[in-house]
Amino acid sequence: MDEIVRNYGYLGDKEDLDQHFYVTKGQWVAGYTVGIMLLDVHYPLLPGNVVNASTYSYPVRHAWVPGADQNRMHSGDESLLPELIKTARQLELEGCRAICGACGYFGHFQKKVAEALDIPVYLSSVIQASWIAAGLKSSQKIGVLCADGKNLTKELFAECNVSEEVFKRCVIKSAGKLPEFSAFMERRGNFDNAAVREELKGLVREILDENEDVGAILLECSDMPPYSAAIQAEFNLPVFDFITMINFVHNAVAQRPYYGFM
Repeated sequence: MDEIVRNYGYLGDKEDLDQHFYVTKGQWVAGYTVGIMLLDVHYPLLPGNVVNASTYSYPVRHAWVPGADQNRMHSGDESLLPELIKTARQLELEGCRAICGACGYFGHFQKKVAEALDIPVYLSSVIQASWIAAGLKSSQKIGVLCADGKNLTKELFAECNVSEEVFKRCVIKSAGKLPEFSAFMERRGNFDNAAVREELKGLVREILDENEDVGAILLECSDMPPYSAAIQAEFNLPVFDFITMINFVHNAVAQRPYYGFM
């Protein structure tokens, strides 16, 4: 692969446009800060979903990983790794400055994909657990909603550089078998949005009823951010999800100069 050239910097003033610019051979598009890798799903993709482009106030580049279905991704099927790396490298070639995933279970592959790329990689919303814990009292816990409790393991957290100490502070509830949320797992192609919202709020309520010391909520699943605001309004807690992570990553690789009054 030819050397990849990155033109970091914000073009705002006339002087900016007088710079000398370079491009990587094979780069056909530009202006995408974050590349997001997708898996094969079959359900409506609402605003707020990682895969809905209108979720973002900046352009993102989506790319499907060949062969990546839910079963293989959730279980961390190692045979997916070559295609994950190939897809991530293509997004890098297309000018993306960071790579994210569109499913929390991409976390199975976090370390290996990060080692293979020359740009930052943040594949799973679970990565935020360490940062969330750092801001809470040591006695407080993190309530975690996920799509598949069986596969949200201590090993996945470790792959995302989350310590065992932080993992033990996480109270995990799985939504995968709930009557309506199960549509995301069973490829039914439709769901009742109000019912999904109430099911997720119900899971948070269970966590809080069983654990009075929860200081924040983390939504593992990339399909859950459309309900983050409703969860926060109901329970008055910080809510972290895939979009809080992707926005964080975008802001780090797309800094703009500040102008204002003194």
